[in-house]
Amino acid sequence: MTPLAAPVGDVRVSASVEETERLGERLAPALELGDLLVLSGPLGAGKTRFVAGLARGLGTAGRVRSPSFILINEYRGRLLLLHVDLYRVEPMDVDGLGLEEEIGRGALVVEWGEKLGQRWREEALVVAFEVLSAHERRLSAGAQAGRGLALLEAWRRLAGAEEHGA
Repeated sequence: MTPLAAPVGDVRVSASVEETERLGERLAPALELGDLLVLSGPLGAGKTRFVAGLARGLGTAGRVRSPSFILINEYRGRLLLLHVDLYRVEPMDVDGLGLEEEIGRGALVVEWGEKLGQRWREEALVVAFEVLSAHERRLSAGAQAGRGLALLEAWRRLAGAEEHGA
């Protein structure tokens, strides 16, 4: 399945795993109940490291691991972070997973989000990960409507924080 191209938005280049995690950590304060982040990109592109940063930014103490074999991990902090991995799920099976109920419990972050139907992505922040080199990753964020646009604006503000050394 082809990774998603993020809708028109904003691009960051991360030079390290730590920088990818920091991007997630800095975005975390903007997350609210019911938010959806759709992550797309190849294996090893940094999706789980980004989620680790989100979890840290929400005050989670536990170690973030890819939920590839169990589908969903929960991380408790200021807001419940529900980390979903659809790598082993067929796109036609996604609707039967009960994600509608999960999104009402916290913020939902979905790796391999290209397997979600378009209706899911309409109000999500979509982040497409691209491997540039052994250490560098391009993260392209975009949104179409609703909370996705609010999260995209928070993503854009990250650039100003980085320029001012925050």
